[in-house]
Amino acid sequence: MNQRIPQRAQWASRLGFILAASGSAIGLGNIWKFPYVVGQNGGSAFVLVYLAAIVLVGVPIMMAEFLLGREGQRDAIGTFSRLAGPRSPWCLVGWVGVTAAFILFSFYAVVAGWSFDYVFKSLGGRISGQSPAQIKAIFGTLLDSPGQMIIWQALFVMATAGIVSRGIRGGIERCSKILMPTLFALLFYLFIHGIRSDGASQALAFLFSSDFSLLTPKVILEAVGHAFFTLSLGAGVMITYGSYLDRRANLFSLAVKVSFLDTLVALMAGMAIFPVVFSAGLDPAAGPGLVFQTIPIVFAQAPFGQLLSVLFFLLLAFAALSSSISMLEVAVAWLVDEKQWSRIRSTWLLSLLAFLLGIPSALSFNVLKSTPFLGSPTFFDFCDKLISSYLLPLGGLAVAIYCGWFLKRTATQQQEAICCPSRWVYPCWHILIRYIAPLALTFVFIQQSGLING
Repeated sequence: MNQRIPQRAQWASRLGFILAASGSAIGLGNIWKFPYVVGQNGGSAFVLVYLAAIVLVGVPIMMAEFLLGREGQRDAIGTFSRLAGPRSPWCLVGWVGVTAAFILFSFYAVVAGWSFDYVFKSLGGRISGQSPAQIKAIFGTLLDSPGQMIIWQALFVMATAGIVSRGIRGGIERCSKILMPTLFALLFYLFIHGIRSDGASQALAFLFSSDFSLLTPKVILEAVGHAFFTLSLGAGVMITYGSYLDRRANLFSLAVKVSFLDTLVALMAGMAIFPVVFSAGLDPAAGPGLVFQTIPIVFAQAPFGQLLSVLFFLLLAFAALSSSISMLEVAVAWLVDEKQWSRIRSTWLLSLLAFLLGIPSALSFNVLKSTPFLGSPTFFDFCDKLISSYLLPLGGLAVAIYCGWFLKRTATQQQEAICCPSRWVYPCWHILIRYIAPLALTFVFIQQSGLING
């Protein structure tokens, strides 16, 4: 029955896998969203809830996705087809993952393209020495220029496709071994610069002072949701990456290491960004504008500002690229595994389709910015809402339910499948994946989808 399945590519090393999976988890949201959310929702009180959610929800679901991928040895759709049967309704979970990853890549490339643009602006000295009004006008000009937006989107898609088309070892793993250490080095340099600046004490207070009175049920659900989304769960990414693992990989150890690196980057980014924001007396609540408007204002007037600007936007570009290659790989793996297409053909065709699908998202900031789409303000907002509020939570919830209740294995077999020598890990994981994770994600889905408010 299994003779038709070709020899599957595998990661060359555990380190390569950890860097690739961490790269998928570490994206644009780690650089600006997490620090801001922490500061606005109780500081270290929020961090404690977030860390608890990583342990109780994030790590168990990541282990489940690794397990499914490694046992299925296929793409997200093929994994459920092989484990549950080709006509099983569980195959829909794989389809949700592939669809979510593809749509996410299409509009993620639009925003990620901005980081490419700002790298070149920084290298050309177009930010250094500019006034705050001029810097804000630079960002406004970019958003108002559909041609520029689409060109940078196209270049980002091409860079992603160039990496994915070279395969697991020669493309994704090799690139991750370059991108991720460079990303950590850039972040560490900016982190040291941040904690030595005048605003370090204010940043520490903003990020880590505890205010438990701010931990409302809505904030707690936001912490749980952020812990889930930041780890690239629910989109078939970790199932696909897990399918390239060997049979003896310790899934618990791998999930913990990936989660730790993701959280470390988010916290370090906060201490790299907010000290310079506070030292310049600027608003830390600017969200995405913090990255493309507020931070450049700081760099424009700081010593070695051009160098800092180049390093910061390189960091942003690398974080975006490391995430995007995993999004594209989910759909590529489906064509390679299920349709027996070549990797090169699959990658470039899907990249072209993602680029075309992303054009309305790029135009949502200019030509189509006043054009609602299916109840959302713009096409970009519709895609964002569809993925973050519906497909990802549903995908993660379905994975938890399937692994907890429907994956047909004895306790001994599942203990062996986890490949963790610590005997307490499997019983704890089984309880969390059966009860805690599904319940938490059900509430996150209800909150994200707006079915209840408050």
